[in-house]
Amino acid sequence: MTSALPTDLAAACGAALDELRRRTPLVQCLTNEVTTNLVANALLAIGASPAMASVPGEAEELAGAAGAVLVNLGTPGPDQRACLAPTVAAAAGAGVPWVLDPVAVGVLSVRTRLAGHLLGERPAVVRGNASEVRALAGFVSAGRGVDARDDVDTSADAADALARRTGGVVAVSGPVDLVTDGITHVRLAVGDRLLTTITGSGCALGGLVAAFTSVAPPLTAAVAASAALGLAAERAVIDARGPASFQVGLLDELYLLTPDDLACRVAAAQRIGVPA
Repeated sequence: MTSALPTDLAAACGAALDELRRRTPLVQCLTNEVTTNLVANALLAIGASPAMASVPGEAEELAGAAGAVLVNLGTPGPDQRACLAPTVAAAAGAGVPWVLDPVAVGVLSVRTRLAGHLLGERPAVVRGNASEVRALAGFVSAGRGVDARDDVDTSADAADALARRTGGVVAVSGPVDLVTDGITHVRLAVGDRLLTTITGSGCALGGLVAAFTSVAPPLTAAVAASAALGLAAERAVIDARGPASFQVGLLDELYLLTPDDLACRVAAAQRIGVPA
């Protein structure tokens, strides 16, 4: 595997946002029923076109025509479980990038088995918290439900191993996000603690990652999405009175985000390194 890190990562992220808004890519989402509204609205705000089709027979049809596909395992009910394998296979067969969000993997058995099977279809990006990533990589994990109890930095080896296994990128969310292709580490100090007070901020991030993969290589896409959500959160908190007003402001700030805003925030937040 060779690193897909561009010479100027910040400029590449800004260009990706510009291209996303020019194309308005269709993002097919098999996602968490609890957070569908926030995921769809975040995608609309950033400039993508969400589709939340999870009917067996239809989901895979849409996946082949989409710009990208999100698979979020937050609520894997019977219909979604029936859709997963054919949808991911259709995306892979059509060359459509897909993103795996392994919600609560390692804690709950059904989704852990599902995620393990899906890895064979080589997601462009796996996006999760440190505990989810550790579990998916086969490392010991201390997750509790959807909450991480593992540290991002101590989970870097697991993220690298998972990236090498899939041939893609792994994005680990935390106080300082980590994005790795198994060779290069990009760390982003972005966001605000209020992101942890609303249901679905991680799911929304998965949707944003998928949208960016439709217009940029996976490493750039994951960095751009993390920085976009983080910057929107930093701006939304200024006028927020609490979680409810923060969530509304978050969508507004995603909508108002410019390519120059994103490029500047990536430039300020990023730390790039190659592990020894």
